[in-house]
Amino acid sequence: MEHYINVKNLTKNYKNVTALQNVDLDIPKGRIIGLMGKNGAGKSTLLKCILGLLRYEGEISMFDKSIREWKHELYGRVAFIPDVSGLDPRLTVKQTIDFTAAVNDSWNWDKSERLFAKSDLPCDPKVATLSKGMKTKLYLLLTLSKDVDVLLLDEPTLGLDIVFRKEFYDLLLGEFYDESKTVIISTHQVAEVENILQDVIFIDKGSVLVNESVDALKNRWHIYEVPQDQEETLMQYNPKVVTKTLGHVRALVEGKVDISDSKKIIPSLAEIFIALTQGN
Repeated sequence: MEHYINVKNLTKNYKNVTALQNVDLDIPKGRIIGLMGKNGAGKSTLLKCILGLLRYEGEISMFDKSIREWKHELYGRVAFIPDVSGLDPRLTVKQTIDFTAAVNDSWNWDKSERLFAKSDLPCDPKVATLSKGMKTKLYLLLTLSKDVDVLLLDEPTLGLDIVFRKEFYDLLLGEFYDESKTVIISTHQVAEVENILQDVIFIDKGSVLVNESVDALKNRWHIYEVPQDQEETLMQYNPKVVTKTLGHVRALVEGKVDISDSKKIIPSLAEIFIALTQGN
């Protein structure tokens, strides 16, 4: 399997705080990956290190070349959505599109015209007059208009209404993603991206807890519900997040449970994430 990104023994310290510690990751080509962690877990720091925007200890390579050796050419193959304050408030929406196209060799006018034609963004207003949600929408559409190999999204739909959040992920699949591209989505909105993710990375306190495919993770963990008189038997399987309701006991368990009258339920990614990080 070809890997676009390789991270070896990555450590990042901010004065007396360790944001990342001994992180090892191999990010393959052609996958949509969810990066999940609590606030302060190190998600944004990891993305910025991968982009070469922060100093760090360890080794990071992209497309088989160290990040430290890449120059501006890297950004013709990688797109990243930072804070919307990067937009120039003096330009109109149309001028912003034209400027972004002029400075990006990876710009695809056909794709851009399709994307903006489907949106309700007006061309004439200045960026300064747009709402925060409209600025975010503009930034997202600008980014999707580029033909790059790797797309890094850090809370991409934060502050957007539910209609455009769904529209954005539909556009991501329909207009951007194919098997030659890799997308990493860092988000707290796990439920709305779960159905498009192929792999997940769980990060907690700067360390990687999980890095595997969604299918493998859900084949390994299940929620089992048993009658309350079977609680003691269920506890022998070292369950996570035990809850009791209406005469039944429910818990997340790694592996299979052999208990009569048990009911097996496929957990959500959020349920697995909470179970694995609650002790931390």
